[in-house]
Amino acid sequence: MDGLFASGRIVDFILLGVLAEAVLIFALCRSLSRFAPFAATLASGAALMLALRAALTGTAWPVIAAWMLVGLVAHAADLLLRRRRGRGDAWPQGAVKPGRNNGSHAAFTRR
Repeated sequence: MDGLFASGRIVDFILLGVLAEAVLIFALCRSLSRFAPFAATLASGAALMLALRAALTGTAWPVIAAWMLVGLVAHAADLLLRRRRGRGDAWPQGAVKPGRNNGSHAAFTRR
C-alpha cells in the first residue's frame, strides 16, 4: 500500500474514476452546453489530483504550482459558468439547500 501512494499510482486510479464519471455525465447530458459546467468542475478536481501526484512523486515545485494554477483556472471557469446560468449554485430550483429550511421540514423548525 505504501508503494501505491509513494509512486502516485493511487492518484492514477482516482483519475480513472473521474474519467468514468465524466463519460457517464456526458452521456446523460447529451449536449456539450449542458456538460460544460460539469467538465469545469471535474477539470479543477483532476488538476488538483495531478498536483497531488506530482507532490507524492517528488516533482519540482514549479510543476506542482502549474497544476494548482490549472485547477484555479478551471474552478474560476466553473464559477463563471454557474453565474452565467443564473442559478449561482448547482441546486435545482425549489430544492431545499443545506442549512436552509423553507418550512417543509416541520420536525426541524423551532416554535
